[in-house]
Amino acid sequence: MFAWTIASRAVPASASASAATSTVTRTACRACSSWSSPARLATRRSLLAMPLRAKLLSEQFQLGQQQQQTRYMSTEEAYELFKPRDGDEPEDVLFNSLYGLRSIELNRPLKLNALNGSMIRKIAPRLLEWSKSDLANVIVMKGAGNKAFCAGGDVAQLAIWNKEGPEGRDRSREFFAQEYQLDHLIATYNKPYIAFMDGITMGGGVGLSIHAPFRIATERTVFAMPETNIGFFPDVGGSFFLPRLPGYVGTYLALTSARLTGVNVFYAGIATHYLHSTSLPLLESRLAELRFRDYDSKEDRLAAINATIEEYVTGLPHDQPIHIAGLLRIAIDRCFCHDTVDEIVRALEAETGPTRAWADETLAALRARSPTSLHVALRQMRIGRQWSIRTTFVREHAMASRFMDAHDFTEGVTALLVDGRPAQWQPASLDAIPPGKASSAKLTDSYFRLPEGHTALPLLSDADYDEYPHAGKYGVPTEEQVERKVSLGMLTHEQIIEDFLRERKYKQGVREVVEEILTRKTTGGPNDVAKWMY
Repeated sequence: MFAWTIASRAVPASASASAATSTVTRTACRACSSWSSPARLATRRSLLAMPLRAKLLSEQFQLGQQQQQTRYMSTEEAYELFKPRDGDEPEDVLFNSLYGLRSIELNRPLKLNALNGSMIRKIAPRLLEWSKSDLANVIVMKGAGNKAFCAGGDVAQLAIWNKEGPEGRDRSREFFAQEYQLDHLIATYNKPYIAFMDGITMGGGVGLSIHAPFRIATERTVFAMPETNIGFFPDVGGSFFLPRLPGYVGTYLALTSARLTGVNVFYAGIATHYLHSTSLPLLESRLAELRFRDYDSKEDRLAAINATIEEYVTGLPHDQPIHIAGLLRIAIDRCFCHDTVDEIVRALEAETGPTRAWADETLAALRARSPTSLHVALRQMRIGRQWSIRTTFVREHAMASRFMDAHDFTEGVTALLVDGRPAQWQPASLDAIPPGKASSAKLTDSYFRLPEGHTALPLLSDADYDEYPHAGKYGVPTEEQVERKVSLGMLTHEQIIEDFLRERKYKQGVREVVEEILTRKTTGGPNDVAKWMY
C-alpha cells in the first residue's frame, strides 16, 4: 500500500491508475534485472540479510545515482565565471520558488525582455545550483509583461562595443560566450525545463526556449530568427535545430527571417504545446504541486509534466489554418533545397501560379538581407545537420567571433536598430557575388575556421548528443514519424491518423498536422492504403 501511494504521487491527478502501475512495474523490472550482473553478487548476498526496508532504500539509492551522470561546473566556479559586473541591473531577472517549482522571469518588459550579459550572469549560476538540488523538480522560464517572452539579444550594445576597437570586440565575444554557455546548459539540463513562449520569441529568446523538452506557444507568440536582417547568422543553436525541421523549412526560416505566429508555431513543431495565455498562471501553480520520488527517471518525470500541461489546453483557433502547408510547403522545399544562394534565387524567380506572389515577397526579403549573412547561413544549414549539440555551440562561438570583426554586423545593427536607415552591406548585394559554390566558399570560409588565437568555447557541462532526446515525443508528430508509419505499407490514411491519435492520447493538433502531411506526401484517398511519394 505504501509503494502504491508513492507511485501515484509521481503522476498528475488526471493520469490513470494504470500509468502508476506501469511506473511501479518498470521500476521493479530495472531493479531486478540489475542483479544479474556478476559484479553485484557480493552485494546481493549482503542484502539478503538486510531488513526489507533497507533493501528497498538501497535499490532506490542505486536507481537515483544512475540519473546523476552529467558533470556540471561547480557552483563556486560558476559564480566566479558569471560574477556581477559594474552596471549590471539588480532586478532584470526575478527568481521564485514554490514547492518543487523554480521559475525564472526575464524582467525588462520595456525592452521586450531583450537578453543582456547582466541577465545571463544571474541565470546560469542559478540553473547550475538548481541542477544539484533535490528540492527543485521543475524549471519554468518566462518573460515579464504581455508583449514578449524575449525579443532577442541586446545587440545594440554589442555594436557600440565593436566600434570601440579590439577591446570592445572582445567584450562582444565574451557576451556570446556566456550566452552560448547558458544555451548549452539549457539544452542538456538534467531537470525538466519548460519555456513559456508567450509573446515575441526571437534570436536570444529562441536560445532560451527551443532546446527545452516543453515549449508552450500562446495566441501572442511571434517566432523568428531575424539575424540575416542585421548582418549576423542564425545562432543560439540554430545550426542544430533549424536543419532538423522538416524538409527545407529550417533553411527558409534561417535565410528569410520569416515569422510564425500563434498556433502556427505549434503546428510547425517549434512549440510542443499550444495554450491560451490566461492558462499559464494556473499551469504554473499546478506544476508546483507535482511530487516525484528521488529515483524516478527523467522520462517518467517528463511524462507526468506532459500530462499536466495537457490538462490546460483549451482548443485550437478555427480561423488559423496551418500556414506552412500544401502548395506553399512544396514550394519552400522546391526552392530552398539548393546548395547555393544564386540557385535559390533562380528557383524563386521561376515560380509560377499560386506561389508566384509568395516568391516575389521572398525575393524582396532576400535582397534586403546581408549577402554575406545569407551565404554563411546557407552553408551553416547544410553542415549543421552533422554537428552535435556541443559542437554546435563551440562552432557558433567561433562564427560569432568572426562576425564581430566583420563589417556587416555592426553596420546592420546600427542602421536598422539605431539610425533607422537601410544598411550598406559589404558586398553590397547578391548580384555582387559571382554565382557558384567556389565564390560562396571564398566568401564564407573564414567564418567556419577558428580565428587566430581563438580558444574553443568551454561549456558548463560535459553533456552531448546528436539528436534531441525529447524529439517527437511531446509535440505533434513529425514528418519522419508519419513516413515511417506509411512505410509499413498496410494502413489507410484514416488508420494512420487514428494510430497517432491513440499514441498521443488524442492530443490537440495531431489530426490536423497528420492530415496535412498525408495529403501532401502520399497517394490515395482516406480509405486507400497510403503510399509515400518520394
